[in-house]
Amino acid sequence: MQTLLAAAELAPTLVPASIPSPGWSGFDIPLPWGSLRIHAYALCILAGIIAGLWLTSVRWAKRGAPEGSVWDIVIWAIPFGIIGGRLYHVFSSPDAYFGPGFDGTGDLSLIPQIQRGGLGIWGAVVLGVVGAWIGCRRSGVKLSAFLDAAAPGLLLAQALGRWGNWFNQELFGGPTTLPWGLQIDADNPNFPAGVPADTLFHPTFLYESLWNIAGVVILLALDRRFDFRRSRLFWLYAMYYTLGRVWIEAMRIDDAEQVSLLGITTRLNVWTSILVFVVALAAFILLGLKKRTEPDTVYLPGRKPADKAVEKPADADAPGGVTHTDEEVRDADSVVSDSESRDNLPDNQSGSRPASVPAEKAQAAPAGGKPGTDAAASGHSGSTATGTAPETGSTK
Repeated sequence: MQTLLAAAELAPTLVPASIPSPGWSGFDIPLPWGSLRIHAYALCILAGIIAGLWLTSVRWAKRGAPEGSVWDIVIWAIPFGIIGGRLYHVFSSPDAYFGPGFDGTGDLSLIPQIQRGGLGIWGAVVLGVVGAWIGCRRSGVKLSAFLDAAAPGLLLAQALGRWGNWFNQELFGGPTTLPWGLQIDADNPNFPAGVPADTLFHPTFLYESLWNIAGVVILLALDRRFDFRRSRLFWLYAMYYTLGRVWIEAMRIDDAEQVSLLGITTRLNVWTSILVFVVALAAFILLGLKKRTEPDTVYLPGRKPADKAVEKPADADAPGGVTHTDEEVRDADSVVSDSESRDNLPDNQSGSRPASVPAEKAQAAPAGGKPGTDAAASGHSGSTATGTAPETGSTK
C-alpha cells in the first residue's frame, strides 16, 4: 500500500511537460429573465478583431486615406466575414449539421451557434472582401489600397482568434510525446475514441498563432522595404498564410470533408489552401509585371478631394455664362480694388481730375476751362494747357 502511495506521489514528476487545457471557457452574466453566456471563444475572436482594426487603421491613415473611412469599411466587412466564415465551416464539416453523408441526422439548429466554435478562414476572407468592397465604394476609396493596408492586421486578428480553439479544446493535431504536447480532457466530446486518457496532442492552434505572428512581422518588413501597392501585399499575405496552413491542417485529426484529387485523399482545407496559394502567386506576379499608369492614391477616380478651389456656378450676368474659379474672382477683386484706389487719387499736377481719366477727354477739355476753345486756338501750338495734360503712367 505504501508502495502504491509512493508511486502516486511520484507519478506527477514523471509526466512530461505539456500545455494544460483550460478549465474555464466563459462566464455568465445574470439577467432578469435568465443569464447570458459569454464564451471565451467569442472573446478571443473579439480581441483579434480589435487588434487587427488598430493595426489596419494606423496603416490606412499613413496612406492618406480619408479620416474615419476605415470604420465605414469594416462595418460592412466584419459582418460579411463572420457569415462567410461560418458558411465555409458548415460546408467543410457538414456531418454535425446534416449528418454523415447528408443523411438528415444532423442538427441544423447548430448552424447559427457560432459561440460553439467553427469559422472557416477562407469563407471569412471571401465574403469579408465583398463587404469591404461595398464599404470602399461608399467611401470613394480603392479596395486594392485597403486590402494592402489590412493584410498584416488580418494576420494579427487570426493569430489572436486561434486561441479560441484552445479554450474550446478543439482542432488539435495527432498524438505526440513532445514536451509542448496539448492536454485534452478525456471526457471532452472532441477527445478521440480509443485513445489513452493521458495522451498528448499537437497544439495546432499554437502553431498557427505563432506562424501568423511571424507573418505580421514579415509583411510589415517587406512592405516597408518595397512599398507594395495594387493589392500585392494582400496576395503576399494569402501566399504566406496558405503555406503554413497546408502543413498545420494536415496535422489535425478533427472531422472534416475529405476530397480526392490526383490519387491523393486529404482534407478539403488542404486542397483549398493549395489552390489559394497558386492563385495568389499568379496574381502577385502579374500585378508586379503590370506598369503603373497613374499615381498611387487610395481614392477612386473622381473621388479625390479637389486640390484647388471648386469652380463657382456660372454668373448669369456674365457673357455666355462663363464660370470663374475662386482664384480668378480673388484676382479680379484685387484689380478692381487697385483701380478704385488709383481713381481716388488726385492729379499730381493740378488736382483737377483723377489720374485714371482718359487722355482723350483731357485733350477735349477747353484750355483754361473755358468752353468752345481748343489748344490750337489758344495760340500755343504743339502744347497743352497747364493743368489738363494727362499724368504720365497713370492710365493702363
